[in-house]
Amino acid sequence: MTKKPDKERLYTKDVILVMAASFFFMFSNMFINTIINGYAQSLGATESFAGMIVGMMSLTSMFLRPIAGNLTDRFSKYALSLIGGIFIFIGIAGYVLTPNSQLLLLFRLLNGTGFVLCTVCMTTWLATLVPRAHVGQAMGFYGLMNALAMAVGPAVSINLYTRIGYKHTILIGCGAAVAMMLMVLFVSDHAIPQAKSQTRQKKKFKLIQKDALPVAFLTTLFALPYFATQSNLVVYTEERNLHVAVGSYFLIYAVVLLVIRIALKEYFDTVRFRYWFYISVIATAFYLLMLTVMKNNFQMALGAAGMAIGYGVIYSVLQSTALLLAPMGEQGLASSTFYLGLDIGMAMGPILGGFIDAQLSPVNFYPVMFILLPIMFLIYLPNRHKLNSAIDHH
Repeated sequence: MTKKPDKERLYTKDVILVMAASFFFMFSNMFINTIINGYAQSLGATESFAGMIVGMMSLTSMFLRPIAGNLTDRFSKYALSLIGGIFIFIGIAGYVLTPNSQLLLLFRLLNGTGFVLCTVCMTTWLATLVPRAHVGQAMGFYGLMNALAMAVGPAVSINLYTRIGYKHTILIGCGAAVAMMLMVLFVSDHAIPQAKSQTRQKKKFKLIQKDALPVAFLTTLFALPYFATQSNLVVYTEERNLHVAVGSYFLIYAVVLLVIRIALKEYFDTVRFRYWFYISVIATAFYLLMLTVMKNNFQMALGAAGMAIGYGVIYSVLQSTALLLAPMGEQGLASSTFYLGLDIGMAMGPILGGFIDAQLSPVNFYPVMFILLPIMFLIYLPNRHKLNSAIDHH
């Protein structure tokens, strides 16, 4: 059998390296996010200032996304990813070296800048390395790498810092940042934008990619209950006096997502958006219901499985849809627009969860979030023709 040329193959050496790099950079950030609040307070920060330090990365992301998107469409993804990795490394190393919480805020800003560059650049980079007809499948596995890192990172750091202390634990995050940069160094295709497209017309700075805007809105709506759960699930179970293995929730989520992504890998490029949307809305309603009535580990596991479908699947579909709808010269901007929607959900989810927790009884925490479901349809229905046509742009 004749070996396919790299441009026709999906899993080339470069693709595998970029996916591995994405796992390490996401692991390093999620690994740190779980313990940064406690570490800030151990350095003398008040609870409110520690909260500001935690949120600085999301705030940095929201402001810098458009800049990262425009840079990605103009310069080498290889160079920008390395720069992002360096910022992440300096930021995390700074956490260890800083003598006070004020400097910790500065290093958090550097960490957030690197995070923005890496998320936008590496998503766009991967999309340029695979055949256009397989962008959906590639984004599915890219998203899986991120989801696994987001599940494994916090689980490892929570177990480690109580045994070896904050600073030694944070050093592991530094190691992950170094591993990410090493992966990037061995990628052959540096994804440098073609010179002819640069000279043909001067690109104007844009805040968003307009075709990807409905995708960004939907990303925010699906992300809100996910991040509200991520930040409030432990408190929710404690307030309701539920005896469940809450520490296993996101591990179950990651395992179910792994199975789903492998089983459905080829369908991400052939099934139209509406089917993924309806399935994910139903799955979101299901996991909100399971978490509302949760009394035991079985119901918790069902909730985690529902979230893997309701959020984990639509995440990758939305990501690939944003890239497919945008012209080739604005792939970086489309990526940054998608991630802007994610940043808003990541920042507002915990705020929403905290507000609901403060104003209502715990039993109403998840029922209130059902209001998000009709809002999803308000975004989808006027844009359904555009969203469903995305797979025709392969």
